[in-house]
Amino acid sequence: MLLRAERGGQRLRLPLRKSLLGRLLAVSALVAACSVAATAWLAVQTTSGAIEQEQGRNLAADTRVLDALLAYAAEHPTWDGVGATVKELADASDRRITLTTQNRDVLADSAGSTPQPPALPPQASAVVDPLSVAAVSSSGAMSGAEPGTGSGSGSVTVAEPGTDGAQRSGSDRVDPRAVGPFRLPQTERTSLRRTADEAVRCLSRSGIASDVVEDPSGRPRIQVVGNDPDRLRGSRCATDALDSPTETETKALAALNELVNACLDRQGREAVRLDLDLSWNTDAEPVAASAAPQPAPVPVPSTSVPQESLPTALATPAPLDSEIDRDIASCVGIARQEQLSSYVASPALLFIGDPGGGAVPGFDLSPGNTAKIIGVAALVLALTVGASVLAGVRLVRPLHALTGAAQRMRDGEGPSPVVVAADNEIGRLAAAFNDMSAHRARLEEQRKVMVSDVAHELRTPLSNIRGWLEGAQDGIADTDAQFVSSLLEEALQLQHIIDDLQDLSAADAGALRLHPEPLRIDELLAHVVAAHQAQADAAGVGLTADVSDGRAPLPELTADPVRLRQAIGNLVSNAVRHTPAGGRVALRAYATAGTSGGADGEVVVEVADTGSGMAPEDLPYVFDRFWRAEKSRNRRTGGSGLGLAIVRKLVEAHGGTTAVVSTLGQGSVFTLRLPSAGPDPMNTGV
Repeated sequence: MLLRAERGGQRLRLPLRKSLLGRLLAVSALVAACSVAATAWLAVQTTSGAIEQEQGRNLAADTRVLDALLAYAAEHPTWDGVGATVKELADASDRRITLTTQNRDVLADSAGSTPQPPALPPQASAVVDPLSVAAVSSSGAMSGAEPGTGSGSGSVTVAEPGTDGAQRSGSDRVDPRAVGPFRLPQTERTSLRRTADEAVRCLSRSGIASDVVEDPSGRPRIQVVGNDPDRLRGSRCATDALDSPTETETKALAALNELVNACLDRQGREAVRLDLDLSWNTDAEPVAASAAPQPAPVPVPSTSVPQESLPTALATPAPLDSEIDRDIASCVGIARQEQLSSYVASPALLFIGDPGGGAVPGFDLSPGNTAKIIGVAALVLALTVGASVLAGVRLVRPLHALTGAAQRMRDGEGPSPVVVAADNEIGRLAAAFNDMSAHRARLEEQRKVMVSDVAHELRTPLSNIRGWLEGAQDGIADTDAQFVSSLLEEALQLQHIIDDLQDLSAADAGALRLHPEPLRIDELLAHVVAAHQAQADAAGVGLTADVSDGRAPLPELTADPVRLRQAIGNLVSNAVRHTPAGGRVALRAYATAGTSGGADGEVVVEVADTGSGMAPEDLPYVFDRFWRAEKSRNRRTGGSGLGLAIVRKLVEAHGGTTAVVSTLGQGSVFTLRLPSAGPDPMNTGV
């Protein structure tokens, strides 16, 4: 959008970026963008903590649910009876928990079957498979197999080789609670627990703090408080009975060895011998599964220290050093899954949602949510810009009207008023423009009237002079003394008009110079009365001056005596001319006290007559140039129409004001107010 401007009579197009509307739109868009950004930032800052807290609660609750179901699957060969566990977990976490087979056949659902529960989401929350548990991420994500992986092979990470050529397997993807045939019967547990308790009491007497903890298989072990292995080895407490496998463990370990060696044989690798801690020795001779004697009992560590106190080399499994070790570790993992498959429940899909069937509440900035945020921000921006456009158009429309009206006035067309729509800044500007336009129209009209009046005033004496001269040339008029007197009278009248015009021109141009000096107003009024006494007597009008009036004494006035006599004389001449015979004209002068007790007061001069007076509607135009109450412009009743205009200019040059009060048929009172200090000597021009 471009706005039109005028330059040198040629219409130009104003760029939007330079226009008022363009700037308003730019500012509005910037304010809207900053508002949206600030609101978004504040919302993120104030809700991020709540979102993180909610996510943490959701994650903790979901992790507890998955861990409980993994424990159930590790300890039960089937999912029969899991419904009670699912119901208990759902009540504790306020979630809808659904467990299905990999074919999505429902095994247990906390929502029940009546009424029809909501449909399950397309993506499962996790796969519950104790033989293939995904590692827990650093971010604390839910532990469990990835959805859709089923019961894939579980890799086993082993520690660095031992000095005797044995390899020790580390953590694999099998849930540690899935022990299968390694679970100890009650008799073996009781025997080992008795031995462990005796060892703890012995260690306690030696000043070593310890406790008995049980592995998922039921085997007790001694948990040492603190990291002091040298002191532990120096004790005389017997723990040999805790270091030997039981009959149940020996049988399960032999079966696991057969499975591992069968896997290695298929890969062309030599057989190994597994220990109870799943480490292996590569120097063992292959043994046939059918004729192999029972492996000798392998000592297992009966004591341990807290995990956080272990050396780094033992706490973190080291990577496998060779391809053979990786193959052995793979076979160990496969053999463990094969051995435990009949002791644990089959893989199942876990769905966790809210009780209403939706997703678990939390922060999800999905593409849809992102689109919503962008859409709301765009809507706010669009509404702001739209409102700015409407406001800008309403703001700019009257300015366009003002510009057009000003251009039409410049082109010489008649002034046309601009509509004032409201009482605001633009409305007041339009009203001021209308006043200026009307004032300009009045000034233009006065200019035209003034030119006409000047031409008329000059034409009259010139016509008379021309008439007398033409009469003398034609022999009609005698060139006697009366003829010369008539020509001189008309020449004086013409000179008077020219002098008045010159005075007004000097006043308008600021070139009317004053020569102020101290004078007494009573003496000035006496001179004026004496100068116009003959005119008053000829008209039968009484002319008097009164300077006492019972008021404050008159101060000495500082003024230009010539110009001031001219101003008061014009008023007296005008009053005598408009007062019928038998009337009177009175001059009065008095002082008004100022704020300092009279030193800075005013001297007031009044010229009152008992003449014809003026109508109230004519009073505003009394001091205008060439204005006459008598429209016929008769010389007998009126002069050139410049006298009162000259009076106002001369009084204003002295720093005073003029006023008039008149009653039609009763007379008029012209008032001049002059400061007693006189005009500024540094500015004696108008």
